[in-house]
Amino acid sequence: MLASRTSPRTQIILAFTAVYIIWGSTYLAIRFAVATMPPFLMAGVRFLVAGAILYLLMRLRGGERPKLVHWRSALIVGGLLLLGGNGIVSWAEQQVPSGLAALLIAAVPLWMALFDWLRPGGVRPTGLTVVGLMIGFAGVILLASQAESSGTGPQLIGILALLVAAICWAIGSLYARSAPFPGTQLLGTGMEMLGGGALLIVIATATGEWGQVHLEAISLKSALALAFLIIFGSLVAFSAYVWLLHHVSAARASTYAYVNPVVAVFLGWAFANEEVTWVTIASAAIIISSVALISIARARGEKPQLEIFAETDAPTPEGAIARR
Repeated sequence: MLASRTSPRTQIILAFTAVYIIWGSTYLAIRFAVATMPPFLMAGVRFLVAGAILYLLMRLRGGERPKLVHWRSALIVGGLLLLGGNGIVSWAEQQVPSGLAALLIAAVPLWMALFDWLRPGGVRPTGLTVVGLMIGFAGVILLASQAESSGTGPQLIGILALLVAAICWAIGSLYARSAPFPGTQLLGTGMEMLGGGALLIVIATATGEWGQVHLEAISLKSALALAFLIIFGSLVAFSAYVWLLHHVSAARASTYAYVNPVVAVFLGWAFANEEVTWVTIASAAIIISSVALISIARARGEKPQLEIFAETDAPTPEGAIARR
């Protein structure tokens, strides 16, 4: 991925920069894209194109031929992460600021810890994870209550939709940990993108989004945002993340989960005039701190072992896709 003549330290810095900045910027790119494009159709095109590129590249490089059971896993995971997760985020960002969306989605590790506890045979988390859960959900409630008191009806619906998206990502991420996938991670990711992208197109068709497409009405900003999401959000950043997983510890690689929401809030404020209040800042600090606590608990060997996802879009060994 990175030039072989670049020093290892520089390669790591470049990879972290890609994961931190690009994944953090995808929320703003989604907002720009859905300004003049139907959300589910936009997301479907994004993942079908990116998935086809990734799948073909991995197969040409000698990746194994997927089995039917692998495609089944890809369809389920892609449906939960990309349709239920990214698709709903794209829809919600028609009403909700991109920075707020990023902060609510940053709570995905909290939902993962909760569901992994509640599932049949789940392991009860010990001290640090419980504290992280309590703090994190308090931050989510604070953030949602601020938006409810100052927002419109459609914005409140968008916030509720984002909570559903976060739950879908958490469930999909947990399922992906044990689902059968090909041995090559990027091949499995390409399959998830293809499966999720196909389901997004089905939903777009069922909701009549094709009739909302008017090529002359699509702005240059939206078109460039979609290209950015395909090339950088779905290909470059995720490849950088996979590369990092092989060159640094998982704990270091997962630090993007703390940085991405901050980047998203800043970019939304700087380039989309999104309001940033003290409550937003406090909520961000609470949610990010709670995710850090859960990550520390994981690093200490506490069960369950959680994978902190990104786009997915995220955040994602063993076949799970970046949720960004």
